[in-house]
Amino acid sequence: MAEHRSMQRAALLDAARSLLSEGGTEALTFPALAERTGLARSSVYEYFRSRAAVVEELCAVDFPVWAAEVEAAMAAVDGPEAKIEAYVRTQLALVGDRRHRAVVAISAGELDAGAREKIRAAHGGLIAMIVDALAELNHDQPRLAAMLLQGIVDSAVRRIELGVEDPGAVTEAAVSMALRGVGG
Repeated sequence: MAEHRSMQRAALLDAARSLLSEGGTEALTFPALAERTGLARSSVYEYFRSRAAVVEELCAVDFPVWAAEVEAAMAAVDGPEAKIEAYVRTQLALVGDRRHRAVVAISAGELDAGAREKIRAAHGGLIAMIVDALAELNHDQPRLAAMLLQGIVDSAVRRIELGVEDPGAVTEAAVSMALRGVGG
């Protein structure tokens, strides 16, 4: 029975990822989850009490996996500049990944305070990864620099998601700004 519940919960989360990546937060509804998984709508409530609970679970499951990919890319290179480049490139390469698209859709949605706090904490962990590399570059305020660097990444993610510019061009511009500032 526990294994069945675990499988159903995983199916619901997978359906939630798909719905979020296809249609944003508006698409994530309990009737849509029920339809995607073949469950009765009332059964969805047995697993999650609200849409925010689904979002919190997705963040708890997906964000660490995504962050681990960024961390692994940074660990695979030497030097602070290479680590910064890996930090930016890896995050932007993950834009097409359903897990990432779900996290982006989630963060744009209307969530309760608890869900927003969990997302902020997860982002804080991501930002903390790059602080040491920035400190190696003698930044006076490496934590502030890390937050601003993440702002570049977040802006690049939004541009890629819009689909107006070539994702490769957006990535190259973001890496250039991260490494050399607006002077290019």
